[in-house]
Amino acid sequence: MENKEEVKCLEDFHSDIQKPSPRKNSDIHPEDEAEGKPPPPPPREKWSSRIDFVLSVAGGFIGLGNVWRFPYLCYKNGGGAFLIPYFIFLFGGGLPVFFLEIALGQLTSEGGITCWGKVCPIFTGIGYASVVIVSLLNVYYIIILAWGLYYLFQSFRSELPWSLCNQEWNTDTCLEDILRKNGSVSPLRNVTNFTSPVTEFWERKVLGLTSGIEDIGTVKWDLALCLLAVWVICFFCIWKGVRSTGKVVYFTATFPFLMLFVLLIRGVTLPGAAEGIKFYLYPDITRLRDPQVWIDAGTQIFFSYAICLGAMTSLGSYNKYKYNCYRDCLLLGCLNSGTSFVSGFAIFSVLGFMAQEQGVDIADVAESGPGLAFIAYPKAVTLMPLPTFWAILFFIMLLLLGLDSQFVEVEGQITSLVDLKPSFLRKGYRREIFIAIVCFLSYLLGLTMVTEGGMYVFQLFDYYAASGVCLLWVAFFECVAVAWIYGANKFYDDIEDMIGYRPIGWMKWSWTVITPILCAASFIFSLSKYQPLTYNKTYKYPAWADGTGWILALSSMICIPVVVAIHVFRSQGTLSERLKALTAPRLEGASEEYERSEAFTNGTMMKHTISL
Repeated sequence: MENKEEVKCLEDFHSDIQKPSPRKNSDIHPEDEAEGKPPPPPPREKWSSRIDFVLSVAGGFIGLGNVWRFPYLCYKNGGGAFLIPYFIFLFGGGLPVFFLEIALGQLTSEGGITCWGKVCPIFTGIGYASVVIVSLLNVYYIIILAWGLYYLFQSFRSELPWSLCNQEWNTDTCLEDILRKNGSVSPLRNVTNFTSPVTEFWERKVLGLTSGIEDIGTVKWDLALCLLAVWVICFFCIWKGVRSTGKVVYFTATFPFLMLFVLLIRGVTLPGAAEGIKFYLYPDITRLRDPQVWIDAGTQIFFSYAICLGAMTSLGSYNKYKYNCYRDCLLLGCLNSGTSFVSGFAIFSVLGFMAQEQGVDIADVAESGPGLAFIAYPKAVTLMPLPTFWAILFFIMLLLLGLDSQFVEVEGQITSLVDLKPSFLRKGYRREIFIAIVCFLSYLLGLTMVTEGGMYVFQLFDYYAASGVCLLWVAFFECVAVAWIYGANKFYDDIEDMIGYRPIGWMKWSWTVITPILCAASFIFSLSKYQPLTYNKTYKYPAWADGTGWILALSSMICIPVVVAIHVFRSQGTLSERLKALTAPRLEGASEEYERSEAFTNGTMMKHTISL
């Protein structure tokens, strides 16, 4: 009899501890129910496995910049010598800030805006600045994918349309590269003013380029449909949150590596590849005296690691509290920089082959950005055996590299905005509808870049909206907020509680000293080296266009001081009391929630054991 009473007492005890505590559990508040307050939002989703998180982050920051920007910057800024400032910024800025954002999201379980309200409320403007930058970035980055999709459709032909002249879009000055190389040119033609069929296809057929941004022209509906298609793909990749994103990246984040490997093997076996690789890596130490080299290294690191956009914080927020994000951040950093370095061999081996085939210097064919993806590389595949096959392969790789970066950045943008109103936007299909609205509005804004003068608008966004200046500005304040206001040691304690040990000290010293100094110095140098925007080194943008560009840049940068001023103005008390209240963290104890979850699980298991 006593034994039965003891078992009944233990069962009652375990049923009691499984009941949520009104004091600790933020999800249930009896007093809120009495007052008729709205119910709490649904619980936050979590990654179903480690590989979902790793591939999502890898897909988000390994993109087009690794393939078309890093190799060119390496060649332009001293070859192998460029790796010196690159690795200084990598270990002094890129990796520390990348880890900071992932760990901050995991600690707070919040997106890119609301996480700062928990850690350092006065600097909530950091989150708003990041969302402005990523919103502008999402509008213009996807244009590259629309161009790539258009080229992919055009590649399914027996003869690539950009390899020949005498097409409806060609001019009288069009001269095929094979004719130029063989000298099969009529003496009546002025060969000094010829144009390539690849360039004419890009500027006259694809873009329909006008004389300047003043003449925006009409919408090119073939590009508009390609843009709509990639936005629809992006929407269906993320509309179910991390449940869909975590599965899509199994393909989009891995298949480009396979194709890059195939292109690398093909490239290094081409004649002239050795000369191209030599130009890529030949060290010129004297270039390190130029401040522009250091600026390029810093901005490349911040671009390629997708930091200061809120996306990495949002991805980290879906981690479980005890997940070892430090280990995976180091592995992902090696993967990112390694991909950039290896892709240089794939790109410059092909450019070396191209220079030899055309009989020109490698400097005349080495380009960056759209010039590499849509002029240099398409021209190179026309000189290869089986050009259609290699063109299809290249543009599929370009689409997949860009697509997973695009939808991860959009996911980061959506998560940051949804977390502002979780009770309203996480119910039913409201999140899906909200994503559809954001994608549609972004598509409408992007239509300005698929007009006949859209290339000028695209370059204006690329030069100003998500420039290195904006990213350096945000990174500086991120380090100040975490290391100096919240406290680097306190943040290390939080990380130790999450992963079970303290990271090595260089992370803390980077947040505290090294990264702010590098960001501030690069920011000042960037402003001192500022040059007004030009297109193709010939067309100069009018003053009003440059002014519009600075408005785009300042629209994000101004968020930080404006939000600080608003918080101080709305607070109560003396200035010192306001600052003290606004710099006090408001973390609700993610570790306590984890412990309660573990207690619930253990209690259920113990009850089951007793019943047996």
